[in-house]
Amino acid sequence: MQSCRLWGVGPEIPTSWVLQKLLRTMYILYTLMLGVSAFTIQPEERTAAAGNCRFLGRHFKIDFMVEGEPVVLRCPLAWHRSLDSARPHVNMTWYKNGSARMLPGEGETRMWVQDSALWILPALQGDSGTYICTVRNASYCEEMSTELRVFEKTEAALTYISYPQILTLSTSGSLVCPELSEFVHDKTDMKVQWYKDSVLLDQGNEKFLSVRGTPRLLVQNISVEDAGYYSCVMTLTHNGTRFNVTRNVELRVKKKREETVPVIISPLQTILASLGSRLVIPCKVFLGAGTQWTTELWWMANDTAIDSAYLGGRVTEGQRQEYSENNENYIEVPLIFDTVIREDLNTDFKCVARNALSFQTLHTTVKEATTFSWEIALAPLSLVVLVLGGIWTHSRCKHRTGKAYGLTALKTGHQDFQSYASKIKEIK
Repeated sequence: MQSCRLWGVGPEIPTSWVLQKLLRTMYILYTLMLGVSAFTIQPEERTAAAGNCRFLGRHFKIDFMVEGEPVVLRCPLAWHRSLDSARPHVNMTWYKNGSARMLPGEGETRMWVQDSALWILPALQGDSGTYICTVRNASYCEEMSTELRVFEKTEAALTYISYPQILTLSTSGSLVCPELSEFVHDKTDMKVQWYKDSVLLDQGNEKFLSVRGTPRLLVQNISVEDAGYYSCVMTLTHNGTRFNVTRNVELRVKKKREETVPVIISPLQTILASLGSRLVIPCKVFLGAGTQWTTELWWMANDTAIDSAYLGGRVTEGQRQEYSENNENYIEVPLIFDTVIREDLNTDFKCVARNALSFQTLHTTVKEATTFSWEIALAPLSLVVLVLGGIWTHSRCKHRTGKAYGLTALKTGHQDFQSYASKIKEIK
């Protein structure tokens, strides 16, 4: 039996045993590699019509279109990955619903690919589905899907095919006819007609004004009645046939938010606090009927933001509170001291309120509240003085009243004695 000596030391080991151990180790490593590869295969990789492609998922936007009109599906990868000269020999293809059949199919006259976009003209309800755009060259292959929904042109479909736009009550604004860039080659020739509830808007009406050469409709002095569905229509000619390109806009009218000058009503200019104690100083702002969210409110220490002035967090701004009292709006942001120290006594704290109409500030300082008060100490002494003064005044008044009574009694008695002596003399 053959044997060998490993590393030149130790007893001789049979060669068959070494080979057996080596094969077993190789089998374990191979099993581990298979297991790791099973977990590392990316789930987004799928097999395209011509090789493995990395699937990047579905585009967030869903196209809702009207039957009988042109549809242009832009490849999402045109934005995800720049398709320029830096990536030569790029090939772009379209597929529908995971089918291996490339679009447009042979003999298909309604579909064609132009500048990375798939054109469908006119669109039919059967064209609804998932479309996959694949981009590949010699070094990579990626694909992404987009959704198309084609509806019959009815009022019931307005909810799905309308673009919501918002204008403010009692102001002037404009509606925009969306997603027309694919059909516009010369903006100077752009002509868009606007309808409200299927009625053509009068061009001579001062309320509505369609701006030629732009996709905009100006709306003057917007009212609640102006809310509703609008349609904008432009025409497209292809191979001698005219097609309408229609977009639907849902106008929502919102109330105008009122702005008022913020008035800081607290804190006081001086705040008393004991060193080492916790302190909360609220900054309260009165807004009346004005909106709260448009007003900013914050604290500063020596013209520095609180979070920058106190990096350790000893002094912080509390949570902003918005509330109403008696139909009047308020905002409040507290300044919180975990511990008051002597340094705070020399700091200029400032509450700042700002909105589109005004910029307001209020300064406050922290003063040490002393533990010994002369007013408190002198209060008992003052009470004693008042009591003694009252006793002395009472006794003096009483003494003077007694002397006056004695003199009156003596005088009265002398008169009586004279009268009695005269009577005796008369008897004699």
